[in-house]
Amino acid sequence: MIEGQTILPALRDMRDLEKFVTGPFRVGVLLEVHVARLDAVFQLLAAHDKHVFVHLDLIQGLKADEYATEYICQTYRPYGIISTKGSVILKAKQKQVKTVQRLFLIDSSSLERSYRLIKRTQPDYIEVLPGLVPKYIRAVKAETGIPVFAGGLISSTEEVEAALEAGATVVTTSDQRLWTNG
Repeated sequence: MIEGQTILPALRDMRDLEKFVTGPFRVGVLLEVHVARLDAVFQLLAAHDKHVFVHLDLIQGLKADEYATEYICQTYRPYGIISTKGSVILKAKQKQVKTVQRLFLIDSSSLERSYRLIKRTQPDYIEVLPGLVPKYIRAVKAETGIPVFAGGLISSTEEVEAALEAGATVVTTSDQRLWTNG
């Protein structure tokens, strides 16, 4: 769990952000935002004592590379950085920001490539997508020993519970119906 949460609200737009800052969760995931809005977003978060993992690959107007990572980490000091890119994870670790290596598991070769990437980057957390497959949540956690987030396509409390029972530390979801109970 992160900050006692089993759900990490995933914020796709300003309406999600507004609901998040007035809700019970302390930590969320900032998925999509234009670079020009970052100052306002982080001011709003600070005013409500809220924190986010920034999905660096989804910031519009920034290339998800080491330079953007350094800029975001130094300027905003996010709770953490999420990326599919090893170079982004390595730079965020240098800046002493929590890291989440995001994995899209589509077949057995993507799983093997993911294991090699994780060995190189040693992230603080791994996000497995889609998070609907408990077998792979268990497998990734067992193979790496790194806490796992489950995300993608989760749309019911039963799916949240299955992911947590499989060993996920938290579930990331943009489905506001699931943003309850922490």
